[in-house]
This record gives sequence, structure tokens and C-alpha cells, in this order.
Amino acid sequence: MTPIDPTLTEPLRNPETVLAALDFAGVGVFAATGALAAARQKHDVVTFAFFGAITGVGGGTLRDLLLGLPVFWVQDWRYVAICLLAAVAIWLVGQRDWRFRALLWLDAVGLAAYGVMGAAKAEAAGATPLICIVMGTLTACFGGVVRDTLAGQPSILLRREINVSAAIVAATFYMGLRVIETPVWPAAAVAALAGFLVRAGALRWGWSLPGFPERN
Repeated sequence: MTPIDPTLTEPLRNPETVLAALDFAGVGVFAATGALAAARQKHDVVTFAFFGAITGVGGGTLRDLLLGLPVFWVQDWRYVAICLLAAVAIWLVGQRDWRFRALLWLDAVGLAAYGVMGAAKAEAAGATPLICIVMGTLTACFGGVVRDTLAGQPSILLRREINVSAAIVAATFYMGLRVIETPVWPAAAVAALAGFLVRAGALRWGWSLPGFPERN
């Protein structure tokens, strides 16, 4: 496998740029979910921005620290700017009945996109496929864990419906396709779609993994 650098900025036809766009999109989507969580608690605009930023960059920060890499948003101010813009946009939208559903579906998009991005960046750092999957999962989920903790909501890790599993599916599909030398762009597209569909199924039909069985 040829390592890729998701932070490169080249013409859109190049895989590196596609992954960079996916990275920015994931940050923006997660920042929006953080702002929506602040909206549910009727916080002020400063707290909106804080929730948006911590949710948007939280997972990627943990990933970079564990991989021993420079923290991505410290190196590129655009990530924080995207978080702040997403938070302000949610604030300007105001009270809407569909906000909670929007949070759930945006979270589904973010889980899929960041599951792929986390795995791709770990791959670029030379990690083994299994560690890439772990990093993809952490990247996709840690920001949501922090968001739910700050908002006083049950953590996504404690919900029976499929949630974290969607990030695992996205990261696993991506690394599986990369192991068989699938080009980056189709691997990322297929993997992100697979992760999103798994989470969408949980939202639409209540899919969940079986719990630990009680002893008879």
C-alpha cells in the first residue's frame, strides 16, 4: 500500500484532495452536532462555539496524539474556522422542530466520514491495518463522547442502537479495500457509504447489536 497524506491540497481529481475535503466535511458536520447539542440546552453563542469546536476536532486530536503526529488543527487554522462557522450557522437557524433529527443524521454522516479519515491518516503514518481501524473508530467517536458528556446526555458508547459500529464498519471497509490495493478514492467512497448506511439503518429501523444474555 502506498501511504497517502490526507492534508494535501491538489486538484480535486487527486485522491489526496478528496480525502482532505472529506476531513473538512467531517469536522464541519461534527461541529454542527456539537452546536445542536448546545441548542438543546439553550446555551449562549459562546458555548455554541465551544461545543462545536470540541466536538469537531476532539476525535482527530486524540488520534494525532496517539500516533505521535502534530495536532492537525494547530497546523491548519481552517479547521477551527469551520467549527466556528458551523456553530454560528446553527445559532442563526434558531428554534426548529427538526433540530434533534438533524443532529442524529449529521452524526451519521460524521461517523462515516471520520471513520474513513481516521483510518486514512493512520495509514499515512505507517500504522498496521488493525491500528488504522482503531484510529478511525476513535477519530469518529471521541468528539461525540465529549459532546454528550458536556451536554449531560448518555454517551454514544452506552447506547444499544448501532452507533460506534458504523464507524468501525467505515474504517474496516476502507482498510480492507486498501489492503487489496483499491485506489484511495473508490475505497473512501465505498467505505463512507457503508458506514453511513449502517447508521442510517439504525436510525430508520432501530437496528441494534444483541446485548449480553442473562443466565437462565
